[in-house]
Amino acid sequence: MSQQVNISLPAPTITSVSQPFWDGIKEGRLMLQQCDQCSEWIFYPRAHCPHCFHCSLTWKEAAGAGILKTWSIIHRAGHPAWQEHTPYVVGVVQLTEGPSLLTHLNVNEDELNYQMEVEMDIQNTGPHPLPFFKPIKEETI
Repeated sequence: MSQQVNISLPAPTITSVSQPFWDGIKEGRLMLQQCDQCSEWIFYPRAHCPHCFHCSLTWKEAAGAGILKTWSIIHRAGHPAWQEHTPYVVGVVQLTEGPSLLTHLNVNEDELNYQMEVEMDIQNTGPHPLPFFKPIKEETI
């Protein structure tokens, strides 16, 4: 896990359906549901498959990686606690497993590019860690 970001934010709404997702984030893992009928991966957490409407879903650990589909640089935060951290970047990451996730990005504005490979970078933003994403750096040999 990365550094502590001191932000006083409202807590996420954790339900019986989404609890395994948040438990996974606390453990440093990205947990997604997969349909037992059609095998599609699902995000956001739900009680039934949005692809085939089957009600048997299994929580599985995901790779925690994907590609950046789009992004926005936020200059005026939607919540006062984020304002002191502006500008910051939010984006839509298409996960390796298929679903897309709206998330914060730990990246410099000048490094942003379409279909950039990213990986999960959990940030402690108070009592509830959040799944941010950062660029996958190519290792030099």
